[in-house]
Amino acid sequence: MKANLLARWAREPLVHFLVIGALLFGAFQWRGGGPASTRIVITPGQVDAIVAGFTRTWMRPPTPEELKGQLDEYVREEIASREAMAMGLDRDDTIIRRRLRQKLEFLAEDAVDLAPPTDAELQAFLDTHEDTYSLDTEVAFRQVCLSPDRRGASLDADARALRVRLSRAPADAAIDALGDSVMLPQEVTRSTRTDIERQFGKQFADDVLKIEPGRWAGPIRSGYGLHVVFVREREAGRALTLAEARPQLERDFTQDRRRKQLDAMYKQLLDRYQVVIETRPQAPK
Repeated sequence: MKANLLARWAREPLVHFLVIGALLFGAFQWRGGGPASTRIVITPGQVDAIVAGFTRTWMRPPTPEELKGQLDEYVREEIASREAMAMGLDRDDTIIRRRLRQKLEFLAEDAVDLAPPTDAELQAFLDTHEDTYSLDTEVAFRQVCLSPDRRGASLDADARALRVRLSRAPADAAIDALGDSVMLPQEVTRSTRTDIERQFGKQFADDVLKIEPGRWAGPIRSGYGLHVVFVREREAGRALTLAEARPQLERDFTQDRRRKQLDAMYKQLLDRYQVVIETRPQAPK
């Protein structure tokens, strides 16, 4: 009979609830938890934030009943959060650890953002990173391409002959009927190395930037064949001024200052901790 009674108790949901509660209470005591705070204050600012969040989602403000539901949900979340933390359930949770780290770093970064950079600080940062804030050399050119598939062994001789022919013609002589048909523009407006490399390849871009404007030059090689090139204009690259670089410079400077602030904060905090990395005992050979 006693066995039947125990079996019936084991099937009762109330018994299950009591057992789970006892286990949680035991875990809570074992982790050294204390009573969670019983006072929950919802400020007007928090109410405004809840209303704003609802409005963004539904494109209208909440009704009184909907707002009460949102506030009830907030209170439940707050209660669950406090009770879980009091029981130590936040420990050893990767997601929670990452979120707490983010919030700590946001606080440190906010302190940096309160002080905008001065012109002197921006100029010093610009001088230190001059290569980052510069204008690339740009060239505008004409080109005629000869294809190795069509020219074969005469490719080099044909390209040199074409250069001589074009050198004797006016700078704006028509070239659309010259060369071999390839999927490349013959007239290229002012372009940077990156733009030229994207269309013609790296070797061509390197070589065309070395050509002095005002004369037909070449042949220079690309993956398409040999090119005879006339550079119309060439604008040398230069460093940007503070005024030109300011928008990007301010963002990069602030980001760099945030990184340094975090490094300094962690260095200071690390002095308060003793880090021990335990190694596994080696298995006997």
